[in-house]
Amino acid sequence: MSNIQVKKVSGEEQFKNVISHAKEYGFIFQSSEIYDGLSAVYDYGQMGAELKKNIRDYWWKSMVQLHENIVGIDAAIFMHPTTWKASGHVDAFNDPLIDNKDSKKRYRADVLIEEYVAKIEVKIQKEVEKAKARFENFDETMFRSTNPRVMENQKKIDEINTRFKTALNDNNLEEVKQIILDLEIVCPISGTRNWTDVRQFNLMFSTQLGSVTDDSNTIYLRPETAQGIFVNFLNVQKTGRMKIPFGIAQTGKAFRNEIVARQFIFRMREFEQMEMQFFVKPGTEMEWYEQWKTKRINWHRSLGFPEGKYRFHDHLKLAHYANAACDIEFEFPFGFKELEGIHSRTDFDLKNHMEFSGKKMQYFDPEDNENYIPYVVETSIGLDRMFLAVMSMALNEEVLEDGSSRVVMNIPAFLAPYKVAVLPLMKKDGLPEKAREILNRLKLDHNCLYEEKDAIGKRYRRMDAIGVPYCITVDHQTLEDNTVTIRDRDTMQQVRVHIDQLPAMVNEKVSMSAQLGKLM
Repeated sequence: MSNIQVKKVSGEEQFKNVISHAKEYGFIFQSSEIYDGLSAVYDYGQMGAELKKNIRDYWWKSMVQLHENIVGIDAAIFMHPTTWKASGHVDAFNDPLIDNKDSKKRYRADVLIEEYVAKIEVKIQKEVEKAKARFENFDETMFRSTNPRVMENQKKIDEINTRFKTALNDNNLEEVKQIILDLEIVCPISGTRNWTDVRQFNLMFSTQLGSVTDDSNTIYLRPETAQGIFVNFLNVQKTGRMKIPFGIAQTGKAFRNEIVARQFIFRMREFEQMEMQFFVKPGTEMEWYEQWKTKRINWHRSLGFPEGKYRFHDHLKLAHYANAACDIEFEFPFGFKELEGIHSRTDFDLKNHMEFSGKKMQYFDPEDNENYIPYVVETSIGLDRMFLAVMSMALNEEVLEDGSSRVVMNIPAFLAPYKVAVLPLMKKDGLPEKAREILNRLKLDHNCLYEEKDAIGKRYRRMDAIGVPYCITVDHQTLEDNTVTIRDRDTMQQVRVHIDQLPAMVNEKVSMSAQLGKLM
């Protein structure tokens, strides 16, 4: 098929399609669904678990395997409670929340304002797209700086952001509420502006350690994986004989008591992070901050998604530990949202852990013959959000030359849950046995599927829907000359090849190692 057209759908429709497709084909299920589910908690099904693992492996290999000065650890979820006092999470890990008195619904105040600004940005972009369609030699920068409507809207955005940033930095919750009132932001449910005061809400889950329930035994489920890296800084440095600059990577579960958890797996109470803390000499952190911004955006672009799907967004309010911070935002079906954070964390964490523990957290630099507390540059990406980004980009409905259509998951081949499906044309005449021989030959290197039920066309469509890059069909000719038909998911083209060619042919398309080589 040379003429394949992707059916265009709205972002809202695409998001609904992703959610339904994820359940129908075993990617994601609602947790405890037989008991009506648990809000903002999800299980990864047989397909989802494989895709999630492949994304995690790609991050880990690109971060640890490709960098001689980055190593990985796996720290415990439970940590001494003083850890979270030292990190600032006990006192400062809060979200500003506001309730609508009519709908009884609770919202993050900052998100309400950010979504209002995003709507203005959409208006600006529509003006830009209209002008771009009218003029052949279109200068977008010039247009933005001269068009009255665009300039007026941009001025409004700048004024809101400046006022909002000042309110956040001053922790002025009354001003945050006043901004919401002045912008006439309404509750999406009730449509009213009958808001309560804004209050801060700590996001950490607490529990008790041991058999006695009292305050002395209170511990927390970690809200981030980074602190497990910081408290092990010297352990790793000394046992690994690491020299600055060096990094420590970790993936694992984190937990946040999100009051406003929504948008499927984008914001959950139990989620997985992929974080790397890079320890550098004080004074060099901004240089490394810029380097890691470049490295991380290149990693995202290596997936092959359009560059326009990504953008950097500098933080309006810096966290208590940072002197620079930005997000790599991705255009999900519901708009641009944070996918990965890159932060210059200064020496805040190590210095505070040294103060609270009484243990030295310094590094002796043999080149400069001095002791210092390293500064840290962090890269932190949500694995679940990365999963959602891949699903959102991969799921397509295509209209074919003959007028028929198919649903296909164009997952990057090296991330696909299953790389190959082996399909005997019929369930007799020795074809299943021959197909099993091929399957056994390939499954040592790749995750493979075997399917013999239904007509071959239906099986192709099923494999398209779960994103299998290659289908190998075994027919009667195979028994005569050891050739098979191999079908490409993306082009739907079919070629006849010898069985001995299959390992190299499949590996060329789906190899993660080949993909990693592009990042070196």
